[in-house]
This record gives sequence, structure tokens and C-alpha cells, in this order.
Amino acid sequence: MTNRLYFGDNLHVLREHVAAASVDLVYLDPPFNSKRDYNLLFKTPKGHESDAQITAFEDSWHWGEQAEREFAEILRSPNTDVAELMPALRAFLGENDMMAYLVMMANRLLELHRVLKPTGSLYLHCDPTASHYLKIVLDGVFGVMSYQNEIIWKRTTTHSDSKTWSRVADTIFFYTKTSNFTWNTPREAHNEEYLSTKYKHVDESGRVFRLDNMTSPNPRPNMMYEWRGYASPEKGWRYERATMQKLHDEDRIWYPRMKDGTEDTSKRPQLKRYLDEMGGGGVMGTIWTDISPINSQAQERLGYPTQKPLALLERIINASSNPGDVVLDPFCGCGTAVHAAQKLDRRWIGIDITHLAIALIEKRLKDAFPYLNRVKPDKTARVAPGVGAVAEPEAPEYMQQFEVIGTPEDLDGARDLAQRDKYQFQWWACSLVNAQPYQGKKKGADGGIDGLIFFQDDKGAAKKIVVSVKGGDNVNVAMVRDLAHVVAREKAEIGLFVTLADPSKPMQVEAVKEGFYASPDTGAQFPKIQILTIAGLLDGSERARYPDLAQGGHTFKKAKVDQGKKDQGKLF
Repeated sequence: MTNRLYFGDNLHVLREHVAAASVDLVYLDPPFNSKRDYNLLFKTPKGHESDAQITAFEDSWHWGEQAEREFAEILRSPNTDVAELMPALRAFLGENDMMAYLVMMANRLLELHRVLKPTGSLYLHCDPTASHYLKIVLDGVFGVMSYQNEIIWKRTTTHSDSKTWSRVADTIFFYTKTSNFTWNTPREAHNEEYLSTKYKHVDESGRVFRLDNMTSPNPRPNMMYEWRGYASPEKGWRYERATMQKLHDEDRIWYPRMKDGTEDTSKRPQLKRYLDEMGGGGVMGTIWTDISPINSQAQERLGYPTQKPLALLERIINASSNPGDVVLDPFCGCGTAVHAAQKLDRRWIGIDITHLAIALIEKRLKDAFPYLNRVKPDKTARVAPGVGAVAEPEAPEYMQQFEVIGTPEDLDGARDLAQRDKYQFQWWACSLVNAQPYQGKKKGADGGIDGLIFFQDDKGAAKKIVVSVKGGDNVNVAMVRDLAHVVAREKAEIGLFVTLADPSKPMQVEAVKEGFYASPDTGAQFPKIQILTIAGLLDGSERARYPDLAQGGHTFKKAKVDQGKKDQGKLF
């Protein structure tokens, strides 16, 4: 299975593209029904306006035709527990926003249960807004006996302006499909006080060790023997004679000595326990306070409003999957789960309903894993797998490439997207020229700008390119003139006119009339207004032309290059 990013509604993607019993681990961080709009922050160079932002998603749900339709689907579900549970919740809550949210979640959780292998696990990340209802829905979908843990992640410090107890934590529900689930016990790191008081000895090679009792806690007559001049303990030794000899030969026994260096047989020899062989401390608990949130200055911060730290996902993936397993995130946002999966040698599937997220994840993966290549989707992969189909294991080459499915691959796909959702089309078209989308869905708010690019071609401040996207069937000369006016108004150096329809000859002439931008260092000239077609950008025959010493570093926050696998241990 090739790693895949899907653009679309996760309910449809799960039903049409993900086989039953093909996924080892599901992590989902769905919207919380918080009634808020969440904005994606873009990097803005010094000298320009403060950080640009655009609404990434609106976290509010309303009862309507879609909720009623999905509710009816749940009633027809073969899972009779959920079919009985949801009408009871509706009778209690009524047809309100919370019920619409729970219907949305229940339908998707049923599909996630279907795609999990018998050994698979699911982690649902939520906050107190709906956690109590979500746990009831999870019990219905997975069964009460499949509940394993409620993890509390302390994600922030207390807020001084809180009107009640300050909310500082999120909840992560851990469910498994069966009682036979993948589990790699995560252990806490030893604290410094324990290490300093217990591991006080160092051998000739520099290895640190502590001493452990070698006497038996219970009477063992067959273990009562003299050992190298040391009398038998009252209840005997902990080890039989052959084992004692083996430990002695391996220099694993510490013998007490007197001041002159001779052995003191009046005391007891003890076992050497080396620190580097002991692993972690106790089994990790369900209260996690050692993983910090993404702060405003964190290097991994990409500006996505609900971004979670890599360390959080690494802990979950290490505990509940193995290398080569399939990790699925159906609300993948900025892609932390797929990033962690790639880093830890897992296969992965990510799904999101906005092209903002898909474009951000693709860029993040390419920045963090330079060896990773995007390949064109295999058309046969779009056929819905039969119920019960299981993905076949693959060779390690799967880690070298990924597919993006659901975004336009050709002109027909671009036209279809433009007709269905003009904003998703604009965001996708901006990604073709590596521009950050501008403003959002507020009518008249863009001022003739759909995207921005910042570049640098000298030692001075970063400069600006404005992007105008046209997804209609007709374009004309007036639109080119409008872009030229916007370029002048914004004090930009270049304007990109990205069009789905073919430009006319008069449009090309109008663009040329605007002249050229000359780079101050080299004197190289670039058309002030550049007309680019979607068809040309897709087949590679056209591209935006401008100099950039920063290689896109002023337009987007860049994920650092990842060094590879990270085993579970002390994360912070």
C-alpha cells in the first residue's frame, strides 16, 4: 500500500477507498463543536503586514438535511447498539447542534471500526465540550469491553482570566477492536533523584550500575550452599550454583572488600544491575504532563490552529503499532499524525476536507523528508475494496513515496472542483504556484487578491507577488488590467493571473504592456504580469517566473528536516 493523502469528506473516502480490516491504528482529532472559527496563520516577512490568516475550518454544526440523512443511515446500521443509542440521544438532546455533531461522529466511527484490524486500536482526541457524549457513542460502536483508557493530556498552564477552574487538559479515549490488540508497553524515564540514589557505582568500562540483593526472600533448601567462602544465607541464595557461576564469570557479581582490598566474607556479595540494561521506569500512566503544546516560537509550529506536538503522536504510535503497520488519521489537519507515522516507519493514510490542509501536509512532508516523492495515484486504488478485504504487506519502498487522491490531476478535475467549490479551487490553484491563500470567504474581502508569494532577490526586505485566480469559463482583458491595478496598489513587484480558461490574444498583449520587473542584483528581467493556465501548470509547461534566494522561505513556515525514527522514551 502506498502512503496516501485524500482530499474529501472522510465518510465517503472511508467507504469508497479503505478496505475492511486494513488499518492497525486510528488517531483522530476531530472538530470539538466549539462554535469557533479556526484560522490558519501564514508566515509574513518583516516589513509587510502582520501574520496573514485564513479560516481553516468552522467548528460549528447545525441540524439540517445532511444530519437527518446521516441519522437515517445510522438506523440502518448492522450495529444495533448504535442504532438504538442514537434515537435515545436524540430524544434527550433534540434536533440541535450537539446532536448534529454526534450524528456526524457516530457515522464516521462506525466506518473507522470497520477498517480496523482485529488487533487495531483507536485514539479519539477531544475536549470537555462533548467528551461525555462521545464516550457513550464509542461504547456503542466498539462495545463497553473495548474501552481501555481515558488519557488526560495537560496541554497548557492555568489561565489567570478563567471565570471557574482553569481548563488545562484534553481527553484522549483509547479503544481497541478486540482484546487481542497490539501493545508495546511505554515506560516512564527514571527520575534524577532515583538515579542519583540507586545507581551510584561505575565499573572499569564506565558503565553505571546499582547493587541488588542475591539472597532468597523465602526458604529454599536446595539453594543453601557456600559460595567462594561466603556462607549460605539463612533462607538460601536467590540463584542456583550454576547460575551463580555464570554470573561470576560474566563479572556480574560485586564482592565486598576490606580496606586492604581483600574480600570481606562476613558480608554478602550483591548482583550488579547496569543502568543501560534496565530500560525505562514504571509503566506510563494516563496523566501526561511531560509533553508541551506547540507554542508560538516552536520550530515545528506551522500555523495550523489545532496543531498537536509530534511527541504526542509519537508516543501513541509507538505504543499501539509496529513498523510497517498502517496508521490512519481521518481529520488530519496539518498532518502531525502522518508526519509521526512516516518518521517511525509506519504506512499511513490521511484525510481532510479542505485543500488548505492537504497542501500544507504535502509541503510539510516534502520539507521534513526530502527523499519522499509524490507519485500519481494508481487509478485501480480508487475502486472500493470489498468488505473483508485486507491490505497485503509491502516492501519497505512504500516509505519513499505517497499519493494525493481527490485533488485535480487534469483539466476535467480542475473544472469539476471549480464548479463544486470556488474557494477550494482557489486554494488548490494557489498551491500550484506555491502561494499562500489570501483572506477567505468574506465577500469582497480579498481586494482582487487570491494569493500571495513573498520572495527575496537582494539583501533588502522581502518583496511581494499577488496572485489572482479565475475559475470561470470566460476571462477578458479587463481582468488583466484589474490585476495590474492591484499590483500597483499593493506595491507588489509581480502579478500572477492563474486561469482555468484559455487566455485570449488581447489579454496576452495587455499583460506584456505592463513591462518587466528587473532583479537588482543580476538585472534579470521577469514579466510584471504573468498569465498562467491551469493546464500548463498541471503538465509542467508553465511556471511562475521570479528570483528567490530564500527558496520560498518567506511565504510558508518550513518543517525542519526529520532525522528518522525516534523510539519511545523521555520526550521532554
